[in-house]
Amino acid sequence: MSKVKIKLNRAGVRELLKSQEMASCCMQEARRVQTSAGANYQAEVRNYPERTGAAVFPANAEGYYDNLNNNTLLRSLK
Repeated sequence: MSKVKIKLNRAGVRELLKSQEMASCCMQEARRVQTSAGANYQAEVRNYPERTGAAVFPANAEGYYDNLNNNTLLRSLK
């Protein structure tokens, strides 16, 4: 069995993590979770210094308390 060494191109990985394609993939998953959670939740793209992503969060007080009492966002991930 041979030993294979893989060296990542750090600049390429950084570019991939910050790319528009990655943001659209994250947003697609966030919309799926938002749809599963219900109308009281909102999804948006988040840009961080080292990567991009998406977040789903309660859009109003009703969503906040629904998530607090039922773990709606956590259950929507399944």
